[in-house]
Amino acid sequence: MADNSLGVSHFLTKARVECRAISLNDATSTSTTMKLPDRSLVATSITATSFEAFMDEMTVASTTGADILELRLDFIQDFDTERDLKRIMSHSRLPYIVTYRPKWEWGNYNGEEATRLATLKYAAMLGAPFIDVEFKAADTFFASAGEVPVTCKVILSAHDFNLTPSASELKDQAYKMYQAGADIVKIAAMATDITDAASMLSLLQDPAAPTISLSMGEKGQITRLLSNKFGGFLTFAALSPEKASAPGQPTIQQLNTLFKFKHQSQATKLFGIIGNPVSHSRSPLIHNTAFQDIGFDGVYVPLLVDDLSAFLDAFKDPQYGFSGFSVTIPHKEAALKLASSVDPLAAQIGAVNTLIRQSDGTFKGYNTDCSAAIGAIEKQMIRAAYARGEPASAEGSVSPLWGKTFLVLGAGGAGRALAFGAASRGARVLITNRSRDRAEALAAGLGPSATVVDWEAVQQGEVRADVCANSTSLGMSPRIEETPIPRSAVGNFGLVFDSVYTPVWTRLLLDARDAGCEVVDGLQMFVGQAAQQFRLFTGHEPPLELMQETLMAAISAASVDHEEKK
Repeated sequence: MADNSLGVSHFLTKARVECRAISLNDATSTSTTMKLPDRSLVATSITATSFEAFMDEMTVASTTGADILELRLDFIQDFDTERDLKRIMSHSRLPYIVTYRPKWEWGNYNGEEATRLATLKYAAMLGAPFIDVEFKAADTFFASAGEVPVTCKVILSAHDFNLTPSASELKDQAYKMYQAGADIVKIAAMATDITDAASMLSLLQDPAAPTISLSMGEKGQITRLLSNKFGGFLTFAALSPEKASAPGQPTIQQLNTLFKFKHQSQATKLFGIIGNPVSHSRSPLIHNTAFQDIGFDGVYVPLLVDDLSAFLDAFKDPQYGFSGFSVTIPHKEAALKLASSVDPLAAQIGAVNTLIRQSDGTFKGYNTDCSAAIGAIEKQMIRAAYARGEPASAEGSVSPLWGKTFLVLGAGGAGRALAFGAASRGARVLITNRSRDRAEALAAGLGPSATVVDWEAVQQGEVRADVCANSTSLGMSPRIEETPIPRSAVGNFGLVFDSVYTPVWTRLLLDARDAGCEVVDGLQMFVGQAAQQFRLFTGHEPPLELMQETLMAAISAASVDHEEKK
């Protein structure tokens, strides 16, 4: 902060005078007083580093769907209270929070503490609806009575960028903050595991004061996405991914459009995709779009989970309200073990990709991967046979896969679904995996119709099959140049299927097309299995065409964005 010629004492004296004036006249000075809302607000932080850019960013932010701005004065280089504060406050078209975060609380201000706190008090006297004061500074800030008008609400805040305290410790801290003078309590802590998000959300149950409870990082993102459902005072969202002021912040557009934030309520049903990694998944996009299309009151969120058992245990309380989950890599086999009951097909496959909460709070497991993938492969085989003027399958068989050789790459959850699905259609199944013991375990479960082949033998072009189906993540964005089959060997297969759908045209499929193979992309499997999950989640028929169009549009947009960033 620049030197102020009038000094801190002047600001404090001036503040007391204006405070008395406000009290006597019940005025609100340069800004409107804001009534505490009955729903969670969307806040965005203004963090430009020059004064003019800061003002411009405020103007842009007021048109993006935010409810309230956080004015991060500590980001402005050479900020001067006397010169700049009134201009900034009067420029805001939305209610706002004045924040002047010191370095010792992960901010940028490194000047005198008395000057910083005087600036916050001065903002309150000028009519700021909210000011943010660090809990560690509360004793100093509130040392003199009568310096903050009742028209200004004080947010006492505490941040931990390393870990999340226990639920009981968080409750105790929140109550101390309330006793210290907080009108609104704000606690933000780094989530080292998604179970930390459960502790943070527990703060919103019967709070002593309006509460902002946020987990930082991807593992705690649901506290930001679901603040309105659980009764948080506000959540933070960024103007753009590049403008995020804390780890795990969604953008305003994502929050309001994709996750239907402002329409969430206690009655909103919750769903999510459990995986690791999970940020690449398009499941939230297509499920939330489909929910909104049919008017279903539900929201579907990404869940970065390390330990599935610990996650389900942490969120077992009915207050969290999860009605179902999609399950992806690497948790499909764990989901089978943790489900209290399992659909016969999923039990046979040995992997679950869908969990549905039952009335007693337990989960039933399903596998929608199998029929979706096998169905997509069969359709392409039928189309190809028709184009050649040949019968799609042998006389008397029920599937074009009958009697064919079907190579499965990978022996995880998706690989198991492909292997059992192909075997159920009468195919002879070959299984390969970089870890041979997993391939052998899968083959043993299939019985005499399955054979294990060496991963190296496939790579060297020594294995041929009518169908090659990749269930590994090789080739998935961002490592799009990877492939499970070398270009020199891919011509050994009549049809190549890739379960990867980001990108749609993986290196494997591009090489297979060039080699003259029939190809089936993972998008068809993905939409098919999601449609079946949608029926299980909602009891309604999915808007299948919309789901397909939404997914294709998103992938195309991502491809364009990737090319522009090269």
